[in-house]
Amino acid sequence: MNVHRRPADFASVDANSSLIWLLGQPHLEEYLSFVARKVVGGDAIPPFQLAEEWRAANDRYYALEQAEAGEADRIKTRALPKALASLADEVRADRYYQAIFDALPTTIEMVEIDRLVMWQGQVADRFATLRGEMLGRTPTPDALFRFCLPLQRDLPAVSIRRLSADRYQFVSDATDFGAQTPQFLPEALLDTLKATGPLAAALTIPIGFGANFLSAIRSDDRLLLHNGYHRAYALRALGIRYAPCVVQTVTRRDELKYAADPRVTGDPAFYFRADRPPLLRDFFDPKLAKRLQVLPIQTVVDIQVSVTSCSSTPLPLRHQG
Repeated sequence: MNVHRRPADFASVDANSSLIWLLGQPHLEEYLSFVARKVVGGDAIPPFQLAEEWRAANDRYYALEQAEAGEADRIKTRALPKALASLADEVRADRYYQAIFDALPTTIEMVEIDRLVMWQGQVADRFATLRGEMLGRTPTPDALFRFCLPLQRDLPAVSIRRLSADRYQFVSDATDFGAQTPQFLPEALLDTLKATGPLAAALTIPIGFGANFLSAIRSDDRLLLHNGYHRAYALRALGIRYAPCVVQTVTRRDELKYAADPRVTGDPAFYFRADRPPLLRDFFDPKLAKRLQVLPIQTVVDIQVSVTSCSSTPLPLRHQG
């Protein structure tokens, strides 16, 4: 069985979306490729011009390394207000929360947004702004909590196609759409399947979305934003400084591998040891962030099923070993 998750082919230019991209950070090659393939008219922009913009932002980061060395280590957190304790208990009891945050020390805290370290270098600002407008600039503590740690969400549409006898395709506009861990269907549900004879087992491949909790990973004095980039951007745009956030604490590299994105685990020193890594507030610095008009992008999950069946004869004991 092969499962592939990739961006779909581009749709028409009529539904362009806006993306804020952090320049000056790894990797230049990724930025040049993205603009050429996914930005409206990007294939006509000279790579030299794009590289000049990137270098200027990289120089800006170098200056920040001198002026703001250790800034990420000065992030502030607060205890969750007691009035929100019951909402926090609801989140901890949620089955998705329990499945995700099941191995490392985890807390729910009020986290300063500006100094969160970024590993994801782009956000869809129009989408984030619309979400922020629904919350408002002066939300109640309850509303802010549910915005950051929702237990329910409106799910995007999903289209499903059978491409051949053994290949299936699932498509959605959501960026957190994908295949989850294969599981055996409970025995009690086997009788619900169409079958040509009694069933012994059924292997399922769940296809769906992320739990959508605003979450961060703590290592020493730093907090790296793991999930919830659009909500964090929206809150910062509204002028909200602190947000309820699930925080996982790691003290070893193996723990980081368990909790973080591969881009982080591939270069942890960049995010947790560099003098001045990218911070959330950098999305609002015109010398670092650039707005791009991008073609609509969907997430495609391709699943191809391969089944091999054969017969074998157990060897007599005297022939084994």
